[in-house]
Amino acid sequence: MSIVIITGSSGLVGSEAVNFFSKKGFDVIGIDNNLRRFFFGKDGSTLWLKSKLLKNNKKFKNFSIDIRNFNSLDKIFKKYSKHISLVIHCAAQPSHDYGKNYPIIDFNVNATGTLNLLELTKKYCQEAPFIFMSTNKVYGDNPNRLKILEKKTRWELKKTDKYFRGIDENFSIDDCTHSFFGVSKTYADLIVQEYGKNIGLKTVCFRAGCITGPNHSGAKLHGFLSYLVKISLKNKKYSLIGYKGKQVRDNIHSNDLINCFWEFFKKPRRGEIYNIGGGRYSNCSIIEALNLVEEIANISIKRNFIKIPRVGDHIWYISSLNKFKKHYPNWKQKYNTRKIIGEIIESYK
Repeated sequence: MSIVIITGSSGLVGSEAVNFFSKKGFDVIGIDNNLRRFFFGKDGSTLWLKSKLLKNNKKFKNFSIDIRNFNSLDKIFKKYSKHISLVIHCAAQPSHDYGKNYPIIDFNVNATGTLNLLELTKKYCQEAPFIFMSTNKVYGDNPNRLKILEKKTRWELKKTDKYFRGIDENFSIDDCTHSFFGVSKTYADLIVQEYGKNIGLKTVCFRAGCITGPNHSGAKLHGFLSYLVKISLKNKKYSLIGYKGKQVRDNIHSNDLINCFWEFFKKPRRGEIYNIGGGRYSNCSIIEALNLVEEIANISIKRNFIKIPRVGDHIWYISSLNKFKKHYPNWKQKYNTRKIIGEIIESYK
């Protein structure tokens, strides 16, 4: 028996990981108590996906445990200790707005929950790689200080700019506004690194841009592309918040991301960090995303422009994938933004 523990197993990344590692022959232990419904209401609930996972994967078990509860987690890790081959930590409070309104819950879920899992990995399964889903929000709003130019449908950098191909892992995380969510995830990111570099666990932080795909339970406060497609199809209108709707996001499909996990699992490192996202292969502005939905779904979408941006929002962000590709040259991207949006639209039919 070879066990993979996945937190947030009914979320976008977690569910993709459940399916992937189940097909690889692993026994998968999911830890997910549907806290997304508590955060975001009915739209954020992942119960539909948990039911689907249990139905389709005979080697999958789900435990409704809160990652803030150390004692409950301890029982799981103790029970499966010598069989745990991998820990994938995807569970989080993922919203800027929610984090600002409820900073104690935000910190306890994102920071304390991560620390709990690291301690238990150290205690029961030190040789198991520990994969942490971090975020590009560790860089705060520092990307907004780049020399960004306004184009017709997006903000953009000159092709000669140092960061045109994407922001790398040496980009500063200091002296900026992060959002409360960004701060709690930064703590988690740094402590994951510390358990690798200081203690010697096989840890990695994937600092993601926008992760997406048809399994995303997109809600107003989180899940940009999924929510945009869902609301556009349902209401034929969408609100663009700040920066004229020209802010640029890179989009990585959850399947492409899980294949990153697989490459790391086969050849783990200690205390590593990778910026991961769609990169130059898969990115769009909000306006460009709406244009694609209109084109693919053959609909017209009314646009409501809101001038005041969200605190800490990025005007332009594209991930540099150079470091990860250098360390893991066998990894290939399969999904660009058009293909991703087309797949999400198809899932609503």
